[in-house]
Amino acid sequence: MEKRAFLKSIALSVLSIPVLGMGKPTGDKAELYGQAALLATRLKLGDIVGLITPAGVLDDEESISIAREIFETLGFKVKEGKHIRSRYGNLAGTDQERIADIHDMFADKTVKAIVCIRGGSGTSRLLDRLDYRLIANNPKILLGYSDITALILALYAKTGLITFHGAVGISTWTKKLAEAFNAQFVANQPAIFENPKSKGDSIVQTKDRIATIHPGIVDGVLLGGNMTVLTGLCGSPYLPDFKDKILFLEEVDEDMERVDRMFCQLKNAGVLGAIKGFIFGKCTNCKPSGGYGSVTLDQLFNDYIRPLKIPAYTGAVVGHIAEQFILPVGAKVRVDASQGTIALMEPALKD
Repeated sequence: MEKRAFLKSIALSVLSIPVLGMGKPTGDKAELYGQAALLATRLKLGDIVGLITPAGVLDDEESISIAREIFETLGFKVKEGKHIRSRYGNLAGTDQERIADIHDMFADKTVKAIVCIRGGSGTSRLLDRLDYRLIANNPKILLGYSDITALILALYAKTGLITFHGAVGISTWTKKLAEAFNAQFVANQPAIFENPKSKGDSIVQTKDRIATIHPGIVDGVLLGGNMTVLTGLCGSPYLPDFKDKILFLEEVDEDMERVDRMFCQLKNAGVLGAIKGFIFGKCTNCKPSGGYGSVTLDQLFNDYIRPLKIPAYTGAVVGHIAEQFILPVGAKVRVDASQGTIALMEPALKD
């Protein structure tokens, strides 16, 4: 009996040892599992912006040059990740190289914001080896979208860090997008995100229209990103708890059959049943499936979202498009599904 008690005490003590980089509880503020928001500090002109490539490979030097010029033109200094020119198949370097760039940028006290140059694929491969304590102890602005959804959601799930879903380095940086970047990251303004109202030559608006799936106004924490990447995290510790959250999704280059499958996965995983608000952005270049025809996106909203009877709308300027919103993931927002607006209720950064 004494031997059994001794072995039990050893096992319990081993289980209590924190494992860095694996998202285990450490007992301090470093890992909150999304229970409280962790805020980065706003930018000042002249600060250093770090450039990394956690996902797909860059196939030309010009992409890096353009990304540098964008942020230098905006008034910032730029630091490149050591491995942004690396290649491992379709990936921007080995897992170890891409992880090293993430860790280096968060650890570097001179770097105030981290921007991903592009999306692609492969970010999910890194999540089980990131040092979440290092990241939580050095909260910084992180900006990206598409495959970067995996990093955005994992950081919130493991540390509570508010990050930003929006343009990457190779996006089309218009004056309007530059103004939005400065408003969010320099002025730290609580924004109201709503689609452009321009009618062009038409007497009614035909572009960037919103459609209300279910009317209403709801307050809550905003979580989401690319649909394929998000559903791929289901069942893992890197998908945040969606209870009483507001979910936003976007997609690109998918058959409706696959979009249907992903909605079904989110329903079966309990995500859709947990949320209290829903926003769908753009399904860019999504197309009907072959064979006997295809369900439409509107039919999928009717099947999966309308029965929830929560405030929900579609058509938000979010996704694989120019001049998309820069959405703070993990921040408190108020969504008006009838008007198609997302209002940030408090600053997403510290002064």
